[in-house]
Amino acid sequence: MHPFRKAVEAENHAAIEALLAENVVFTSPVAFKPYPGKAITASILRGVSRVFTDFHYVREIAGADGRDHALVFKAKVGDREISGCDFLHFDEDGKIDDFMVMVRPMSAAQALAAAMGAEFERITREAAEAMGA
Repeated sequence: MHPFRKAVEAENHAAIEALLAENVVFTSPVAFKPYPGKAITASILRGVSRVFTDFHYVREIAGADGRDHALVFKAKVGDREISGCDFLHFDEDGKIDDFMVMVRPMSAAQALAAAMGAEFERITREAAEAMGA
């Protein structure tokens, strides 16, 4: 099991954050613009953990060189079932430098967008606090 998957499934946010590169870029399934930086990415991931219920990975796919991983997941957002995939790229130090998420179906993506929108003030505040710490 990949260390990122293990950290997510254990809800170990410190371990998740430790796996992020300072220059990580997070590409959301529901936002047009990517989010650059460790602080905002870690905050988004904490927000997602508050929004998703019944989250679990169902498949792990690794690239031949070990620097690319796809982790397929299932979860719920409210009463909507969502399927998705975390696409991770690791830099030469083994840190995640590119993190892209895709989800389906559209109705669940819309529910995710609404739920994350409601969290976003807290997410940006947490990121700002982390950058100032």
